[in-house]
Amino acid sequence: MELSTSSSYSTLLHSHSSITPTWNSTSYYSFKPPTSLKSTTSKHLRSIGINHHHHHHTSFSTHVSKPKKQHRPISIRACSEVGAAGSDRPFADKVLDLKDAFWRFLRPHTIRGTALGSAALVSRALIENSNMIKWSLLLKAFSGLFALICGNGYIVGINQIYDISIDKVNKPYLPIAAGDLSVQSAWFLVIFFAAAGLSIVGLNFGPFIFSLYSFGLFLGTIYSVPPLRMKRFPVAAFLIIATVRGFLLNFGVYYATRAALGLAFEWSSSVVFITTFVTFFALVIAITKDLPDVEGDRRYQISTFATKLGVRNISFLGAGILLMNYVVSIAAAIYMPQAFRRWLLIPAHTIFASSLIYQVQILEKANYTKEAISGFYRFIWNLFYAEYALFPFI
Repeated sequence: MELSTSSSYSTLLHSHSSITPTWNSTSYYSFKPPTSLKSTTSKHLRSIGINHHHHHHTSFSTHVSKPKKQHRPISIRACSEVGAAGSDRPFADKVLDLKDAFWRFLRPHTIRGTALGSAALVSRALIENSNMIKWSLLLKAFSGLFALICGNGYIVGINQIYDISIDKVNKPYLPIAAGDLSVQSAWFLVIFFAAAGLSIVGLNFGPFIFSLYSFGLFLGTIYSVPPLRMKRFPVAAFLIIATVRGFLLNFGVYYATRAALGLAFEWSSSVVFITTFVTFFALVIAITKDLPDVEGDRRYQISTFATKLGVRNISFLGAGILLMNYVVSIAAAIYMPQAFRRWLLIPAHTIFASSLIYQVQILEKANYTKEAISGFYRFIWNLFYAEYALFPFI
């Protein structure tokens, strides 16, 4: 009530440009309102609960040299109430905010890709050797998945730490750029991810997989961290992404699964297919991921294919590579019926290709707005998830 009184009273005074303040000897402002304002003032003050005593003066006075009687108590009380509200914020809400910041820090769409890809490759290895499945390996499989998520968290986290100014333009919702996560906390998380991932892989999966895992972390580091900061160079950037998300993930997980089953590594037609397919798919992700970020990349002189060739050209290039992927997949199913299930591979990839063409048309009609570009990039990731979901059954 006190806050509303002060606000209404202040509004009344400032809403009439004809009020002219003059300083007098009694240390207050004497306001001389127009005649038409007198009755309006009295009615308004009574309506908000202030008793105004009319003394037949041609002016009315508001004492500002003695704020302790009116304005200061209102301000002190208001500030104390706001402060109390902030300090009384439920602990559960603070925990939920921290959880939300942590989840955004992990970049959930990349986590889903890593988890789905590893699950698909493990499933394929088990399907090929169903007689050797041991439930005792389940814990080892989950530890390997956790190590992959840690590696993913380290790579996307270190990128956010060194891209704060760019993310404030391109991705202001990310937790560091938004001020929801401090840089110190981010460093703690990426160090934890790296240490935990390396420890798990070193203790459970042998020296070869440990070296592959370490190489992946190294590539993720030089991608973002100065002085190398390879993301500045378009070719180097997309080769790093394709290597980590394409070859290393697929080959490493499949190799580790066969090793856990006590089998020597050997390529199968399906694993060659998914490794090749996803490596090219990762190239598409690498070049299209910069489409929504053109504004910030240009401002901070980050050279990408999108800034060099333009959003429209890169959209068509990415879609063209994916369409080539789908055509080759359909051809493989036709010419290698002994290796692939035609009835699944051909219709599935026909549907994927058709939906991709449709999304490119939508993007063209939207005139490549930032919202449409972001939607197109999300659709690319959905196709990525769909391929891994299909893989164990091809």
